[in-house]
Amino acid sequence: MPGKEQVIEQTKNWIREVVIGCNFCPFAAREVKQNSIHYQVEESGRVDICLQALLSECARLDGDETIATTLLILPNGFGRLGNFLDLVAKAEKLLHRNGYEGIYQLASFQPLYQFAGASPDDAANYTNRSPYPMLHILREAAIDKALAGFPNPEGIPERNIRFAREKGAEYMKMLRESCL
Repeated sequence: MPGKEQVIEQTKNWIREVVIGCNFCPFAAREVKQNSIHYQVEESGRVDICLQALLSECARLDGDETIATTLLILPNGFGRLGNFLDLVAKAEKLLHRNGYEGIYQLASFQPLYQFAGASPDDAANYTNRSPYPMLHILREAAIDKALAGFPNPEGIPERNIRFAREKGAEYMKMLRESCL
């Protein structure tokens, strides 16, 4: 398994080539340019340790307004989508129990991500497929501010799915794998 620095570099490549390159998130380029994304690698695959790491990252965000968003990267666990989705559900409950509901929002990415009802080889799945399982912690206030000035933000997921399907699964897979 690659070291922390390599995991972060591969994640940055994925953000640049896939997330920004395919315009899956129209707000990512600004944060990359401003160097306001914090990348944290948690090497444990244990749920309790990863959840504690999530709380630590929320505390980091609480204390540092220069960080717009955090990617908590989990390279050594949660390779099965079901296990990862269980972690995401627990993480969302943890945020709620700790008073972070309305302050932070989670987005999740995983190498085998599959939309409900989609086939595993549907190119649309690549809108949420990343090099490693990761929890993306976003500031709710920043989301609200960004969406206020963006036309038709509710159309972003549909546009992303359409783009990925037009490119095809092989292209999307090649693009993601080129980041590794």
